[in-house]
Amino acid sequence: MSIEKENEVCRSMSYKPYISTDKNIREFSLRATLIGMLFGFFFAIANAYLALKVGTTVSASIPAAIMSMTLLKALFRNTTILENNIVQTIATVGEGLAGGVVFTIPALILLGESPSLGRIFLLSSLGGILGILFMIPMRRFLIVEEHKTLPYPEGTACAEILKAGEKSTGSSSVRALWGFCIAAAYKICSNIFFLWQETFSWTATFFKNTQFSLDATPSLMGVGYIIGPKNNAILFAGGVLAWWVIIPLIKVFGIANAEVYPSTIAIDAMSAADIWSSYVRYIGAGTLAVGGLLSLIKIAPLLYKTLAVTFLEIFHKSSAPSEIKRTDRDIPMVWLILGSIAVILTLWLFPTLPMNFFTIVLLVILSLFFVAVTSMTVGIVGSTSNPVSGMTITTLLIVCIAFVLLGWTERIYLISAITMGCVACSAICIAGTTAQDLKTGFLLGATPKSQQIAEIIGILLPALALGYVISILNSAYHIGSDAMPAPQATLVAMIAKGVISGGLPYALIGVGIVLGLLMALLNVPIIPFALGVYLPLSLTSAMMCGGLARLYADRRAKKTSEGQQCVLFAAGLVGGDACLGIFIAILTVAGMIPSDAPGLLPDVVSLIAFGLLGIALARSACARRK
Repeated sequence: MSIEKENEVCRSMSYKPYISTDKNIREFSLRATLIGMLFGFFFAIANAYLALKVGTTVSASIPAAIMSMTLLKALFRNTTILENNIVQTIATVGEGLAGGVVFTIPALILLGESPSLGRIFLLSSLGGILGILFMIPMRRFLIVEEHKTLPYPEGTACAEILKAGEKSTGSSSVRALWGFCIAAAYKICSNIFFLWQETFSWTATFFKNTQFSLDATPSLMGVGYIIGPKNNAILFAGGVLAWWVIIPLIKVFGIANAEVYPSTIAIDAMSAADIWSSYVRYIGAGTLAVGGLLSLIKIAPLLYKTLAVTFLEIFHKSSAPSEIKRTDRDIPMVWLILGSIAVILTLWLFPTLPMNFFTIVLLVILSLFFVAVTSMTVGIVGSTSNPVSGMTITTLLIVCIAFVLLGWTERIYLISAITMGCVACSAICIAGTTAQDLKTGFLLGATPKSQQIAEIIGILLPALALGYVISILNSAYHIGSDAMPAPQATLVAMIAKGVISGGLPYALIGVGIVLGLLMALLNVPIIPFALGVYLPLSLTSAMMCGGLARLYADRRAKKTSEGQQCVLFAAGLVGGDACLGIFIAILTVAGMIPSDAPGLLPDVVSLIAFGLLGIALARSACARRK
C-alpha cells in the first residue's frame, strides 16, 4: 500500500476535528498574525530572562491561547477559533526560540566571544526555520498516525481551552494581568527601592558551612506553580543531595589545605558555593548526560520508524494540491527541500560564521535526528519537561569529540562548536513547539500549511529581540554571576572548553553518570533530578514553594475543569518579573539605579513577602475553582 493510501485510511479512522475538513473559515488573518507576533515578543523576553535566571523555560501555549481569546473578543466581534489558534501558534515561537538562543549564545560570552546582534539574529532565525522545515515531513506520522500514542499534553490542553472559549465570553486573561501587576510591584520594591534583598541565605556553621538559600522572586514562584509539585520535589531532592550531602562530604573528607583539580583554591578555604561551582556542577552534568541518553534509548523504536517514514515522505511523489484535504496540506515538499538547502548554504557560506563544511554536515545530521527526538519527547512529557539541554549537550559533545579526534583543538573550533550548537538548539526547541502547535491544529481542524508559515513569520521578531535582551542583561548583571547565572549556557561553555582542551574532570562526570544510573534503577525521572543537582539551591527551593502552592490549590479544588486557567496567574508572575527585570536592567546600564544594594529592611522580610506571594497564588487559584 502506498504512503498516500495508508495516510488516507488512517485519516478516515482517526479523530474528527472540531472544524470539519470541508469547512473554510477565517484562519491566517492579518490581525491574528500581528497579535501573535506581539505575544511572541512578550514570551520571548519573559523566557529569555527566566532561562538566564534559572535555566528553564515554560510553555506559552496555554497562556497565549487564553490571552488571545480575550483580546480578540474584546476588539473584534467576528473572530474564529482558527484565528485564535494562529495567535497561539505564533506566540509559542517566542518561547521556543528563547530557549534555543539563551542556552547557547551566553556560552560564547562566557568564553570571551561577544557575538553581534546581527549574528545572533542570523543564527537563531536560521536555526528556527530549519527546525520547522525538518518537522514538516514528520507531521503525518507523529501527529496523525500516532494520534492515540502521543498525547502532546500542552497541545491537547490548548485545543480544549480554545474549544471551551468558543462557548463563553470569559475574562480569564485578567488573571494574567493581576499576576503581571503584582510581580511588577514586587520587583519594584526589591530591585528599585531595595526595601528587601531578593535572595535570602543562611549558612549552617555547625554543618560544615553548608547553605540554605532562597531566590525569592515572582518568576520562580510562577515557574514552580506551572511545573507542579511532583517535578519540583524531584528538582529539590537533587538540590538537597548536592548542597546538604555532597558538599558537606567534600568538606569532611577533602584535603583541607590542598588544591584539588579543577579548583584553584584549597578546600578548607572554599565556601559551599565554591565547592558547588568547582565540583558538584560536573557531577550534575554527568547525570544530565545519562538522562538524555536513556531517553533516546527509550524512544529508539519509534524514532527509527519516524525517520524511516520521513525519508520515504521526502522522496515520495506527492498528490496534486487539489486532491489533498485542507487539514492535510503542508508546505510543499519542494519548498521544504529548497528552503533547507538555502538555510544550510547560508550558514556555510556567510563570511562571519565560523563553520566549515564538516561542521555543517554534522549540523544537518544531528539537527534532523534531534528534531525527530524532541518532536516525540514533547508528545510524551510536554514542552516544559522536554530535555532540550540534554540533547544540546549531546550534540555539543559529539561535535567536540569529533574535533579532538581530527586534531582541531584551537580556539576557533571551540567557537565553531558552540556556534553550531546555537543553530542546532534553536532547531530542536522550535521543532518541539511546532509539534505541540500542530497537534492543537490537528484537533481543531486547522490548516497545517497556515500554521507552518505563521511560525516562520513568528520567528523574525523574537530573533531580533533576543540579542538585545542578552546584551542588556549582560551589561547590567554580567552573565555567569550570581544575579544572572545562565546555568545551561555555563554548562555548555564548561563542557565544550573541557573536551576541546582536554581539561574536563572526567572522574566527577563519571560520578554523575553512576548517580544517573542509580536514579534510573530507582525509577526516578533523571532529567529533573540532574537539574536539581546542577542548579543553585536558591532556585530549586524557590520553585519548590511554587510547587507547594500548586499542591495546596489542587487539593482544595472542587472543579478541575479550570485547572489550566489557574496557570495564568502564575504565567503573569513570570511575565511581570521578567519584563520589569529587563526594564530595571536598562535603568542599571543607564546608571540611574545601582545593580545591587543592601536591603533597607531585615532579610526575613524577603521571606515574609515571598510567603505572602505564594499564599496569594494559591488562594487565587482556589477562589476561582469553588
